[in-house]
This record gives sequence, structure tokens and C-alpha cells, in this order.
Amino acid sequence: MTSTQIRAWRYGYREFLPEGPLEQMTGPAAEKMWRRQWDEAILSPPTPRHRVLVAVERVVLDTDAFPALGPGGIEALAAAQGAERVVGLASHAPAEDPDLNPDTTAEMLSFLVDPDHVRRGHGSRLLNATVDHLREDGYHTVVTWVFADNHALLGFLESAGWGEDGAERVLDMGRPVRMVRMATDIS
Repeated sequence: MTSTQIRAWRYGYREFLPEGPLEQMTGPAAEKMWRRQWDEAILSPPTPRHRVLVAVERVVLDTDAFPALGPGGIEALAAAQGAERVVGLASHAPAEDPDLNPDTTAEMLSFLVDPDHVRRGHGSRLLNATVDHLREDGYHTVVTWVFADNHALLGFLESAGWGEDGAERVLDMGRPVRMVRMATDIS
């Protein structure tokens, strides 16, 4: 999951986030921290209403590309053939913004697809699965914070019925970086 997150951030945010903060968010020290945080989120979520969903793809290797596998190579190849790789993730929890009711409004905390696996339906399936879980938990509305210059994600969410709700915040990343809150009704 962590490698998917870091690859998605490096690729998806490179056009609008300053290089220094992006490197801090995706460098080796950050990778260790994110790995610990994901492990904790999965193994010990704060509440039953905190969830992490993943999209996976089966690893399919082209055996013709390995003409001389050498000793043990065929066994290693066979083992890798059936493996699955995380190619997307979404997480959600009760909303924490003070103007929202956490009993009826959830926040999608992360929504990422590996850049090598976009436009294959993973984002749509993750979003639909997230909404299904949130409805089961009794939520009526979902919000998420998106960088205002992340046109790809904004367009995707808008095409799925989301819209800006008027809330915004500005992060200091060496220069101001604006975020907008997107929302959708799921009742």
C-alpha cells in the first residue's frame, strides 16, 4: 500500500506541489512512517467506522521474456505468477471538520491509484465500495479534501456527482497550496 501511495503522490502531485515538501512526503523516512501508519490503521483502527479498502491486480508475468531462468527460476516465476499487487487504496472515517456532523458525514481520507494502473476502473470500484460501506454505516454525506490544482481528481469526483461545498484551506508548503472540500450525498 505504501509504495502505491508514494508512487501516486510523486506522479499525481508533481505538477502543483513544491518539490521540497513532495520529497519530504515521499522520501525514505516518510515511507517508513507511512508504512507504520497504514499497519496501525489496518490492524488497530480507532473505531469500526474507520476503514481501508484496496484495489488489487493479479501479477501476470510474460514467461517468453525469461528465456534462461536458471536453477530455481521456474519455481520463483510460478510463485510470482499468482501474486496480487495493491494498485489502489481508499480510506474513510467519521468526518472531523467542526462544521460537519460525524454521525451522518464521513470523510474519505485517501483515494489513490498507482499511476501505472489508472483508467482501468480501479478508482470507480474503490469509490463505489467506499460509498457502499458508508451507507451500511448510516452515513448520508461524504466529503474529501482535494488540492485545488489536482484537476484529474477533481474531474473524476465531479463526474461521479461530487461538488465543492465552499470550504477551503490553504497549506503552507513553502508557498500557499489551496485545497477545496468536495462533497456528495449518498443517502
